[in-house]
Amino acid sequence: MILKKATVLIVDDDIDVLTAVKLLLKTEAQEVITEKNPENLNWLLQRNQVDLVLLDMNFNSAINTGNEGLYWLRKIKEWKPNVCVIMITAYGDIDLAVRSLKEGANDFVVKPWHNEKLISTIKELLDKQEGTKPTKANVKTSDTSILGESEVMQDIFYKVNKIAPTDANILILGENGTGKDLMAKAIHERSLRADQPFIKVDVGALTDTLFESELFGHKKGAYTDAREDRTGRFEEAQGGTLFLDEIGNISLQQQAKLLTVLQNRQVTRLGTNKAVDIDIRLICATNLPLYELANENRFRKDLVYRINTVEINMPPLRKRNEDIVILAKHFAKLYAAKYLKPAVDFDAGALQKLKQYNFPGNVRELQYTIERAVIMADDHLLKADDLIFSILETPAESEIEADNVPLSTLEKNAILRVIEKNNGNITRAAKELGLTRTALYRRLSKYDI
Repeated sequence: MILKKATVLIVDDDIDVLTAVKLLLKTEAQEVITEKNPENLNWLLQRNQVDLVLLDMNFNSAINTGNEGLYWLRKIKEWKPNVCVIMITAYGDIDLAVRSLKEGANDFVVKPWHNEKLISTIKELLDKQEGTKPTKANVKTSDTSILGESEVMQDIFYKVNKIAPTDANILILGENGTGKDLMAKAIHERSLRADQPFIKVDVGALTDTLFESELFGHKKGAYTDAREDRTGRFEEAQGGTLFLDEIGNISLQQQAKLLTVLQNRQVTRLGTNKAVDIDIRLICATNLPLYELANENRFRKDLVYRINTVEINMPPLRKRNEDIVILAKHFAKLYAAKYLKPAVDFDAGALQKLKQYNFPGNVRELQYTIERAVIMADDHLLKADDLIFSILETPAESEIEADNVPLSTLEKNAILRVIEKNNGNITRAAKELGLTRTALYRRLSKYDI
């Protein structure tokens, strides 16, 4: 990988070191991230596509092993095995630095270093890493990263950082396509159960019989098609996390059975009376708003309290407009690698088209739009015409065109949509529409908005 396209993370509790390295690399690398506290490492690695870490050997932190650098090196290799790591060490700790190479570090530099030598070391490692990238047969295109710089996503990241290490039951709310399943997986990966199973079940699609068999298991002969013993998902998730998706769609009868299991922390397989103790962390998700779950004609309130120790509201993409370009570039990089295409980027027209679109299908729609564009692209630069949004998500706009609605009505509706998307912020709405604030106010007056 070329350093110009790389993201470098520097972790050192010495502000002078962070400042010096950032100044050195800011014109050499695509992005330079600095961090004083190594306990934030996992969070930073999950949120950013880091290519190389510069890691100090010694920290004044809560981890007092005498060689904290080795501890955090092992954690980095556990979380992100393919990330290059260069250890920063004092002259007196060279023996420890050599040991770090055996622990998985790629190289080490001794303080004070020569700037040219440090840059050269980084470039050589990244070039070597580029040469060991997987071929088509074993390309891994993980798209589980949850990205976002918007204020609403930063609030969610903060909350997740607090609750992930606990065993609190979590309810994830949000429209279809907002990333509820990715959030559940991210919480599991940041939890103390991360090395245990993560089991997902779409409970909304299960009949009453399948619901019990799928979740609690059955003995052979328990019902007509039960031809062999089966372990239920609760038991499969033992020690780990059980994710029940579309929880808002299960019947009142199913809710009662689920509540009993959660209260007793035991499951009983169909066809047997033997109870099995369970130790799981429960995460549920639904596209229903919380007030609908509070309707006892539809959902038991005692079950809501049981599954909802903490709730996370995943915002629709139209409420986090500033994240659209970040996500689009992430998906472009992901699918270029998957389909063995050259790296692709977006021209100004494509970026403008992305920013102006409402994305009723949320992040999922954006993902599929970019995947399609990358597959069909003839050039490394995606243009506005390359971005084709799904007609499945935009029937209303198709109907408007068919009905020959006057241009003034189309303009008024467009203005209303953009203002709503920006929560009434006229400055942001005007910018998105390509108007000045004054011009937008004139149109608001014209259409009596």
